[in-house]
Amino acid sequence: MIEWEPNKNDANLNIPVDGQVASICWNEQTKLLTMSLAYSAVYGMGERYNGLNQNDRIVKIEVEEKFCNQGDKSYCPSPFFFTDTGFSFCTLSGGTLIFDFTQKNVITVHAPSNCKFIFNAGTPAKLISEYMSLSGPAILPPDWVFGPWISANHWNTQKETEKQIELLKKYQFPATVLVLEAWSDEATFYIFNGAKYKEKPNGAPFAVGDFDYSKSAYWPNPQEMIEKLHKAGLHLVLWQVPVYKQQGDDEIRNHQNDLDREDAVKRSLCIHNLDGTPYKIPEGHWFPGSMIPDFTNPETCKTWFGKRQYLLDMGVDGFKTDGGEFVCTDEVSFYDGSTGKESRNCYPQQYTKAYTKFLGDNHVLFSRAGYMGQHTTPCHWGGDQQSTNDELRHVLSAGLSAALSGILFWGFDLAGFAGPLPTLDLYRRATMLACFTPIMQWHSEPDGGQFKELMPGGEGNNERSPWNMAAVYNSPEFVTEMRFWHWLRMNLQPYLMATAFRCAAEKVPMMRPLVYEWPRDKAARQVENEFLLGDAILVAPLLEENQTAREVYLPEGEWYAFFTGKCYHGCQTISTTEDMKFPVFIRSGYAVPLHADGMDSLGNPVSQNLNSKLILLVAGAAGKSTFTTNKSVLTCEWKNEKVRVEGTGAETVQIHHFC
Repeated sequence: MIEWEPNKNDANLNIPVDGQVASICWNEQTKLLTMSLAYSAVYGMGERYNGLNQNDRIVKIEVEEKFCNQGDKSYCPSPFFFTDTGFSFCTLSGGTLIFDFTQKNVITVHAPSNCKFIFNAGTPAKLISEYMSLSGPAILPPDWVFGPWISANHWNTQKETEKQIELLKKYQFPATVLVLEAWSDEATFYIFNGAKYKEKPNGAPFAVGDFDYSKSAYWPNPQEMIEKLHKAGLHLVLWQVPVYKQQGDDEIRNHQNDLDREDAVKRSLCIHNLDGTPYKIPEGHWFPGSMIPDFTNPETCKTWFGKRQYLLDMGVDGFKTDGGEFVCTDEVSFYDGSTGKESRNCYPQQYTKAYTKFLGDNHVLFSRAGYMGQHTTPCHWGGDQQSTNDELRHVLSAGLSAALSGILFWGFDLAGFAGPLPTLDLYRRATMLACFTPIMQWHSEPDGGQFKELMPGGEGNNERSPWNMAAVYNSPEFVTEMRFWHWLRMNLQPYLMATAFRCAAEKVPMMRPLVYEWPRDKAARQVENEFLLGDAILVAPLLEENQTAREVYLPEGEWYAFFTGKCYHGCQTISTTEDMKFPVFIRSGYAVPLHADGMDSLGNPVSQNLNSKLILLVAGAAGKSTFTTNKSVLTCEWKNEKVRVEGTGAETVQIHHFC
């Protein structure tokens, strides 16, 4: 890794890369960095919806809010790329950058002055890991993050929320996380809607006992609700947005919000314009006229999280940090002395870093926006998507490019968040994909469509729960079908948790496009719609309408179809068959631990106690796999018919051998 700060006397640099030389030149007058080297593919650049390979594109590195159909915009860009020839580049700048990959064997970057550029060479695994190391260690989320998540924007009362516990029981569906978005007063965003309390000036914090919920039509006893959720195995995540809200003329005045805004101005707790006045979100953006907290200011953090500590004291398990794309100009200043020109892209990371520090261990943060270092604020989702096949393809590209940019734990709104309800076919294929991504979640916008002026929604019935989908389409058998994939997700938890442990410890993406593992395989480099989940599982999603089979490229080695056990030789493209259920393969020489009573029980309800029986899917004639979590270590080694298992729970492990 080479760090370089060019100046007038040092404006040229040569870097050896895989038998060639990358020639680097900085032009101070034009603020243009030119890199001359042979390449045919470019990866990284953050979460990219327009494809995995960014070659032949001009890429703007700027955090942007875009509702659905993101195209070349990104909630979570990254100033990092690597080429198919093993060259990588990043810069520590948080300003807007323009990368041009349209010229043959030449890459240019428009960058601010006084930037530090970092160059490297090696395999994708090495380049990504060392890029991540620039920002600090990765954070491992709690084990319960890897079960199914459930969410719907219209769950806006305690009654409706507790109803979900009963519906899960009724339909025999597992879930480990429930997300509430419409829980707050929609003004302060830290007080349950309908609560009575004595307003507090000067940024003073609240305590659990400061609120009277007895007359609330929304949340008459949130503490009791949280206890019920926990008893049912559900962890509660509450929605957040970083604004001191400017209320509209049609809204009932919230005096606590007025006091908070006054305090933020008086004590300079928000981001400022260069003239010293508070910066306000411009018209045409989400929350226009609102101020945004400056998380580089310790007093802001102390005040902001002092208001929210009581929620953790009540038992809240984490936050969904939405927004963060609100710095829309270079003409702002931060408490730490930086300006928007230098660090406007850094804001979402400042925001999520502050929340991560506040939450500490055994909680989770789930974020939309980010920048360099997102692995230190661990979990991320792919933003707002429409319920269409195109959007499913786009969000897969986003997840895979995010992985090649150092984002370890990623998910998406299954079958889309917005617009009309998805078809059963789209929902089915999205569920299959989500089952094999780091985070599996279904979610929906409010009934009637929050954004109906932009995109009509499902009027009066927009929930993406499996049972609502079945009811709308008069297809009761669909519930049974979807139940299988939710329980299969629970079956996969031991593998997911062990994979996550390794990913955090070694800075390895959990989702890995084929180019990550096989960068020398030209066919693998061209595949943008398959990925490894961990070391052992290859996933080839069904992305087209009514698709039940597809062509799949299998890299070197042998591969066993997950649902049939049939063996396929690698370095070839195969046609899958409908009896495979979903194109998933186990890699020869690897094992997969599953929480289940037997292969025949996969997809059926099992105890959510992860200390119960394990199946080890062992693939190939010989191999060795070790599975480490915070609680246990299990090692499996085999050669031909002889299989040896050692470690926690080894005596109860059932072996299923693909060979």
